[in-house]
Amino acid sequence: MKRALITGTTGQDGSYLTEFLLAKGYEVHGLKRRASSLNTERLDHIYQDAHEAGAHFFLHYADLTDGSSLATLLHDLHPDEIYNLGAQSHVKVSFEVPEFTADVVGSGTLRLLEAMRRTGVQCRFYQASSSEMFGSAPPPQSETTPFHPRSPYACAKVFGHDITVNYRESYGLHASSGILFNHESPRRGETFVTRKITRAVAHIKHGLQQKLYLGNLEARRDWGYAPDYVRAMWLMLQQDTPDDFAIGTGEAHTVREFVELAFTYASLDWKDHVEVDPRYFRPAEVDYLCADASKARKTLGWEPAVAFPELVRIMVQADMKNVEARLKGGAEALRNAVTAEGRH
Repeated sequence: MKRALITGTTGQDGSYLTEFLLAKGYEVHGLKRRASSLNTERLDHIYQDAHEAGAHFFLHYADLTDGSSLATLLHDLHPDEIYNLGAQSHVKVSFEVPEFTADVVGSGTLRLLEAMRRTGVQCRFYQASSSEMFGSAPPPQSETTPFHPRSPYACAKVFGHDITVNYRESYGLHASSGILFNHESPRRGETFVTRKITRAVAHIKHGLQQKLYLGNLEARRDWGYAPDYVRAMWLMLQQDTPDDFAIGTGEAHTVREFVELAFTYASLDWKDHVEVDPRYFRPAEVDYLCADASKARKTLGWEPAVAFPELVRIMVQADMKNVEARLKGGAEALRNAVTAEGRH
């Protein structure tokens, strides 16, 4: 039985990757940060008590800002594969907490790689790089496109990407980076623009909200479905030779297109409800990201299974069902919760 360690296992990608690896017969270990409130809701449906016979999924307290906890875990677990997905991954927020973002995203990757080197654990390493690293570089972007990051998050990701390449070349580590373009799902965090849109559609449809405030509607992104992308992560670590791969659909759509489609699925006119708020613009905008994933298609045999219209439909339907279920539990409580969420 292969053993995998995942940082960021409580996030969107980490939860889907955990499911994927468990289905492949892995024993999976995930990192979780200590918090005063529970933050494992994306994993609750697959969590098993460690005392139960046949448990193959385990959570450990550790953090990418704490190198000793990482080294201890590697020493104790001796994983076959490590997937570094942990990050402060909200681009807009990275402008407000740049030092923390750099510490977790950039230095955190270095701490993990250094823990691998110093413990001597022989394993394969996956680094979650990001299309945000390309910034203002013209599309389509591939593995050979020069980086021009436009946010503290993107700058930190460039460091994480380059230090992974450096450790691969310097110490012979089997370390690969997936330069993933935007990938979404019903498990996407509520403050990310796609989920913000689909949740607002559900709230508006049920009379719980009237307006949706957004930033740059003309930004173009290559949006795919998150479960497709965790499959690409796994494929990278099954290769004999480590390498870097751009992962995306090869199609770009504006935020406006996402909005139009999401509201159409709910039989609503988006123009009646959407307003642009300058507060949601970034200090430095990234206008156009679109992947050239031909290398991944050829080398990994990877293809996205879910196209853009289906992705939007999946997310809208999921949020509709979520709101309907919560309404059954009490309309007034839900209205108060929606009002509170509007402050963020």
